[in-house]
Amino acid sequence: MATSNIYGNTPTFLQALNLVQEPKRTSEADVLVYGVPWEGAVTWGDYTGCELGPKVMRLSSGRYSGYLPELNHLDVFSHLTLGDLGDIAVTPADPKETMAKITDFAKAVWESGAFPLALGGDHGITYPILKGLVEATDQKVGIIHLDAHYDNNLLSVGDPYGRGAPFARLYETPGIVNEALVHMGIHGPRNKPENGQLAQKVGAKTLTIQDIRRAPSAREIARQAYEMASNGTDVVYLSICSDVLDHAFNPGGPVDGNGLTSFELLEIVHEVSRLGICGMDFVEVYPQQDQTDFSSHFASFVALYALAGEIERRG
Repeated sequence: MATSNIYGNTPTFLQALNLVQEPKRTSEADVLVYGVPWEGAVTWGDYTGCELGPKVMRLSSGRYSGYLPELNHLDVFSHLTLGDLGDIAVTPADPKETMAKITDFAKAVWESGAFPLALGGDHGITYPILKGLVEATDQKVGIIHLDAHYDNNLLSVGDPYGRGAPFARLYETPGIVNEALVHMGIHGPRNKPENGQLAQKVGAKTLTIQDIRRAPSAREIARQAYEMASNGTDVVYLSICSDVLDHAFNPGGPVDGNGLTSFELLEIVHEVSRLGICGMDFVEVYPQQDQTDFSSHFASFVALYALAGEIERRG
């Protein structure tokens, strides 16, 4: 079903235009997809391989159309043109240089005015992506961060740019409004007391898994999160770590129980996108842990629900 291969035998994501082969068509795209095949320091055992995420998500996406009968029979591809820019050329074993490359690439994407969709890669990529947004637009940014974990350690396995530290870096980034940064879906004992304490100290908001479950609906708690993230900001960005999902729905992610169901996550993604986000990323898929590539397949669902919300926002 895919229109062309972005490299090797890997198709473009969701049949997007191949902007690596035809860069002159970039202006035709309403949505710009790009991969960030980066994995920094590994935090636990053999949970590794995030750098394969963009490739396997693209391969899995070839199965899908843009038609969502459950969302008023909306066909995403009838309303939006997707373009795939390929992957950022990261520098293995050099986090600092890689972060700079991601920022430069992301800055150009933000400047294009298209809706950016980044495929990770570990969660460390969110910091340089949003640094690029601030540099490109000088806007005040709110963030909805869907994750089991705060990811706000001052260092992650000794690395200031590691997957466990991006939100500590974002707390320090001019243009990011800490009071409009919402850590949503937080749960489980892989968090530490100092994570919650630091979030509270800088003014960031926390909505735990219990807050979500006690809300009247997933869409209602999504609206609450959006209200927090849009307060005093120009734009809202959505960052999703796969492990916000319960492991039962995410075999390609860490073993974290008591997470969101796939239904709850898609309801939240669609609702906040309908209200208006400037871009998003989906990170922390470990294809080597996932024999059926379920988590990579689910990335297409997440992207399509977000884009369906974007279409509704545009009217």
